[in-house]
Amino acid sequence: MLSSQTVDRYQRDGYHFPIDILSEDEAREYRGRLEAYEMRSGGPLKGEFRHKPHLLFTWLNELVRHPRILDAVEDVLGPNLLCWNSSFFIKEANDNGFVSWHQDATYWGLSSPDVSTIWLAFTPASELNGCMKFIPGSHKIQVAHRDTFHKDNLLTRGQEIAVEVDESQAVLAQLKPGQASIHHVLLFHGSAPNRSGDRRIGFAVRYIPTHVRQVAGERDSAMLVRGVDEHQNFELESAPQADFSPEACALHAAVTQRQLKVLYRGTDRTEYRA
Repeated sequence: MLSSQTVDRYQRDGYHFPIDILSEDEAREYRGRLEAYEMRSGGPLKGEFRHKPHLLFTWLNELVRHPRILDAVEDVLGPNLLCWNSSFFIKEANDNGFVSWHQDATYWGLSSPDVSTIWLAFTPASELNGCMKFIPGSHKIQVAHRDTFHKDNLLTRGQEIAVEVDESQAVLAQLKPGQASIHHVLLFHGSAPNRSGDRRIGFAVRYIPTHVRQVAGERDSAMLVRGVDEHQNFELESAPQADFSPEACALHAAVTQRQLKVLYRGTDRTEYRA
């Protein structure tokens, strides 16, 4: 999926984009499925339902296993892959929501930086609507962060890098619907508010090779999506047989509460932000 030169650039810069995953029509269909659920449920997807929704929606579970996504991830992480997490990052039209400069690895509690995020655009991601921005080569070391819990910050703790970030070096990850970026777990990245008249919808999927472990909390869980799991460091999650089936809801509730304790460790927070 990715050429050897592209993989070399990923190792050097910490990211690569664009990767063509879906057609624009397919991306529009996925957006339609999300918004049909939101219409039935009475409003935008919020709180714990934005976290690991591939355990609730059959069509998202299929998406995290999409061959073009897994081919790209395999090129940088190897053939044995777990889907550890997924999240929706949705910015409403003309909204103040933003993502501060941060490194994904800071609060995840994983044993190694062999972690990659696929960020798939359901809508255009542009400078106007707050696409992601990356600092090339910033993934070589973990730096200190501080928690802000800012009401407009889309991150769990409103975490931000506690050192100076040279924004003049930022690269805008502009994507068409159906395109994706891939970035390293330690890459400095963030995004500005959406100043456009339409929603910006991104679906982020976090993949790990099977040798990675959870070291900050009780035994964690993940879903085997390619290859074999010879290490058995995670409880293996099952795919939902139907959208929001009782079994899927019970698994999702247990798994998200367990991860919540890791993400919010050291604070008094007990639930995902709305």
